[in-house]
Amino acid sequence: MLHLEQAVIVEGKYDKIKLNSIIDGVIITTNGFSVIKDKEKIELIRYFAKKKGIIILTDSDSAGFKIRNYIKGAVKDGKITNVYIPDIFGKEKRKTAPSKEGKLGVEGIDKGILLKAFEKAGILSSETSENRDPITKIDLYEAGLTGGKNSSEKRKAVLKRLDMPQLLTTNSMLEILNTMMSREEFLRFAAETD
Repeated sequence: MLHLEQAVIVEGKYDKIKLNSIIDGVIITTNGFSVIKDKEKIELIRYFAKKKGIIILTDSDSAGFKIRNYIKGAVKDGKITNVYIPDIFGKEKRKTAPSKEGKLGVEGIDKGILLKAFEKAGILSSETSENRDPITKIDLYEAGLTGGKNSSEKRKAVLKRLDMPQLLTTNSMLEILNTMMSREEFLRFAAETD
């Protein structure tokens, strides 16, 4: 069981049920896009962000990224950690058909993969990214992952190799890379990817 001080933000009740089996802590559901009009829920999320921090764990489809980005924009003060699940195609057991994009949501992801996602975000690691020489946007550029010919394809290949969602922005990719590895490890990894 993973004991967390931060509140974990998920989209729906089935995501919460799934996480209750691996997390001991506060889990807040957005109820999908209804969080946009739910001022009380946003205030609760802001409160946790300021007091203990929040962890955003939404599905890796475009709706999940819209909800994640809305919450990040609504929370001006406090600590936000993003946990990303990989793009895994399939259908949840309780559903009759796959989602619009065909990807499994948090509720359909294996517990081991969820724990690995928390680890990649630095939640389970004793080493903090503040103790490291951080990876920068210049490093991404020099590795051919931004601003160059075929950089988008290279970035997608790296994300796939890391089991990260393809919809990650460059900034989100940089954030997650800094929780996963040191700059030195990234430079070796990027050289192996060429």
